[in-house]
Amino acid sequence: MRLDTRYASPWAASVDADHRKWWFSASGHNPPKQWPEGVSCPGVRVDNVCGLLPEGQPSDRSALKRSRTARTKGPAAMTRSAPGRSRTASTRHRRRERTNTARTQPAMHARPGRAVIVRARFAVALCAGLWALYMTTVAVTLARGEALTSVWHLLGTIVFLVSVTALTFSACMYLLARAGALPRFERHRRARRADIDAFFAENPVRVLALVPSYAEDPAVVRMSLWSAALQEVPHLRVVLLLDDPPAPSDPTVAARLDATRAVAVEITEALQPVRSEARAVIDDIVRHPAAVVDVARVADVYDQATAWLRRMADSEPTGTNVELFFVERVLRSLADDLDASASALREAGEDASYALDQGRALQLLRRVSSIFSVETDVFERKRYASLSHEATKAMNLNAYLGLIGGRHRLRVAGATATESLRSPEERYEIVEVPECDLVLTLDADSQLLPEYALRLAHQLHQPGSERVAVIQTPYSAYRGTQTRIERLAGATTDLQHVVHQGLTAFSATFWVGANAIIRRAALEDLRRTTVEDGVEVVRFIQGVTVIEDTESSIDIVDHGWSLWNYPERLSYSTTPSDFGSLVIQRRRWANGGLLVLPRLHALTVRRRGTGHPLTLVERMLRANYLGSIAWVTVGLLVLMTVFPLDGELVSIVLLLIALPYFIEMARDLRYLGYRRIDVLGIYGLNLLLVAVNLAGTMASIAQALSGGTSAFARTPKVHTRTPAGALYVVAPLAIAVGAALIGLRAASEGAWPAAAFAAFTALCIAGAVVRLIGVRNAISDIWNGWLEWIWVDAPAATREPRGEHAAQPWRRVLEDGVLEPTGALR
Repeated sequence: MRLDTRYASPWAASVDADHRKWWFSASGHNPPKQWPEGVSCPGVRVDNVCGLLPEGQPSDRSALKRSRTARTKGPAAMTRSAPGRSRTASTRHRRRERTNTARTQPAMHARPGRAVIVRARFAVALCAGLWALYMTTVAVTLARGEALTSVWHLLGTIVFLVSVTALTFSACMYLLARAGALPRFERHRRARRADIDAFFAENPVRVLALVPSYAEDPAVVRMSLWSAALQEVPHLRVVLLLDDPPAPSDPTVAARLDATRAVAVEITEALQPVRSEARAVIDDIVRHPAAVVDVARVADVYDQATAWLRRMADSEPTGTNVELFFVERVLRSLADDLDASASALREAGEDASYALDQGRALQLLRRVSSIFSVETDVFERKRYASLSHEATKAMNLNAYLGLIGGRHRLRVAGATATESLRSPEERYEIVEVPECDLVLTLDADSQLLPEYALRLAHQLHQPGSERVAVIQTPYSAYRGTQTRIERLAGATTDLQHVVHQGLTAFSATFWVGANAIIRRAALEDLRRTTVEDGVEVVRFIQGVTVIEDTESSIDIVDHGWSLWNYPERLSYSTTPSDFGSLVIQRRRWANGGLLVLPRLHALTVRRRGTGHPLTLVERMLRANYLGSIAWVTVGLLVLMTVFPLDGELVSIVLLLIALPYFIEMARDLRYLGYRRIDVLGIYGLNLLLVAVNLAGTMASIAQALSGGTSAFARTPKVHTRTPAGALYVVAPLAIAVGAALIGLRAASEGAWPAAAFAAFTALCIAGAVVRLIGVRNAISDIWNGWLEWIWVDAPAATREPRGEHAAQPWRRVLEDGVLEPTGALR
């Protein structure tokens, strides 16, 4: 039997090595040491129904599903509890896993067929066509008799039709983005490893990885730093940007901070043995250029690296899905990759006709040396009075970016920044930051696959990428979640991964801040220097809004650069595991898009004036990305509460407009490893977040009117449940009750499409409250919210400032003047 590469089912192996490796790991078979193209595969057969299958595997899909379940979960997963018996622990585990998605998708996207691409494009046209048909039917309805005799009828009809148009526009933009993503997945081919090694051998690219962190769990930060340190680029420097107060008074906080600082030292020391061995072999080959390369010695270096990684993987905890991902996809995946290379080297050494030339041997050895050669450091900007202490992630990055390529004399802060500025006993430190070519940013709760920096840096140096400022892979969600809301929120994250890939197809890419590689030259174009409170502040990322990555995307395009998404899954980030944490995250995401919309308009006008206008599709996609949360939220509220013309406008055609959107989203969920039925759960989740998105939208409007800035709300990352505000629990219940009442009214008046839509909405949002929040949690949050509302704390006593002003009151009078007490305007 020869491997047939025509099959595109999820269980078929493509010609790509990653797909082969993924199939063997999923099927439980061990891959061969070396597998050239067209070689026979023992124990494997090709089936017309299911694609590539092991010998003896049944071909019908139901049996295939049962067999896969037995392989992945063991014999206990195939048993059922006897009637009348309680569920055993294994049965409960089986049930939890059935509703979960434990297997992480491969890095390479499955290549869609022509029929899938055509269907995706047809869905866009169908959605727009159904909207046009609906508007035509509405025009006919309004032309009949005295339909709009009341001013309220007129206003309600206009608002309703505008809302329908806004929702349809956003649905079409989603369908258009995925229609652009699918051809990118179909065309994408990975660069050959030998070509990448040759490139880095001739181009010593210097990469600086920055990991901003604030009040994070040291274990989480450790995994993120390790994933950054194990990147395969030759010249890598990893810096942890700690933004915690440097000298906390709480012993628990101080211990956590010390543990976080110790991670950088741990990484450098742990990598030393393998690094030394690889460099010793490299030096020996360089000293004897005429000698024949000992292939076995090169393979020994790979074996040592593999053994080291596997020992580390065995010692790591795997209690959470994030820890399991780190062990399996970062450590073991890299170990398996190096082990395959070692096996290939030994087999090549046994071939008398093959001779490993010195250049390729050095490339192979430098790969191991690059993985285990990393410089690590910890930088805390709040230790220095010379740097801004603005409490944002953007300023944490800006502070260090402004020091790159220079030697600086920084003033060390005292207990507080204010005291240090006025203290006569100021101390200084010399901080020197080496120059770099690329800057890699990574959130402290995210992880990268080992090839992330290697492949993206290589892509940045390909012809046609000279003006690409930011390249990234939009992050995916960790699998193996333990709560329904975390799984559904992760599904929306994975859907957004596809959308972002489609935005790149139309030159409408936005920077997603969890990870990115930024060209140093582009950062210099964005540099802005101001003086604030006597301190010189350098900004590259402006940070006017709390979505600084989206805001910076417009700045990058305005300076003539572009952004690009690499069409693979190489980065992952956490998803909130409870409703309270999700509220904080999604409210932050909803705040800021409206503030960036005017800047997009200004960019459009400037580009038109220069003769290089933005395309219509790019403008529509960018506008939808920035404003869709606002108008979709308002549109949903209108559709659920407004009942124009006694329900005549809610017709079958209106309900059909959303059909292509939900059908294609269900297909995407299946493609991403979820269930099609999860589309209903996502609809319920979106209804649950209506009040959250509305609050974020109102915060944007308030910021625009006041001219101030919004505080950055960090998403909690704790093992306990984060309480949600009572309003965010009451609002979905109120919407459900309102939809139910409208459904009853529509049914009594014979408007059956309106009644069906209202009833479906009420059921979805009620089910979301029960399944995603929980009845007990909802009652608890409402009760706590009530207590906080009626409970008024006594005003805190005003404390006199400590430090030098407390010891020398005259200094405050001379420097600040006599201050009168003032109250707050409420």
